[in-house]
Amino acid sequence: MVITDRLPDTEQLVTPSTLEEIAFLADSGKTGQVRKSARLAMQLLREKDRFRPMLKIRFAEEQVAGLAEEFRRRRLLPESEVHDSLILAEVVLLDCTMLLTSDEHLRAIDHQQLTWLLHDHDLTPPVIATPRDIARKFFR
Repeated sequence: MVITDRLPDTEQLVTPSTLEEIAFLADSGKTGQVRKSARLAMQLLREKDRFRPMLKIRFAEEQVAGLAEEFRRRRLLPESEVHDSLILAEVVLLDCTMLLTSDEHLRAIDHQQLTWLLHDHDLTPPVIATPRDIARKFFR
């Protein structure tokens, strides 16, 4: 809500891979709390106008998969983090300036290496942080 208040004209997109992950966690999360949180996220996406779920993307799925594989091949993300790499690829291809996530793998990415990789593709890396970090660092 802090971001919405401070940057009212900013779109808050939810990528297709993120939507898939939320749906998976709502049904198959490891704990009851994870499942409950995912169901709440789904409910908020349905009820609130502040998020824009991206059901369709304007680029080829092969482009997303190729970029995601390159993230893993260059070890920016572990090989097992296929879903995280897809989310990052969608965010980059959508030209998002910020990726808000609590995911440790995404937040641990070497930003300099990511910048160099994306520069070769004429793409720009997003700032990757938790919502709490952004609110605490930039909007107090």
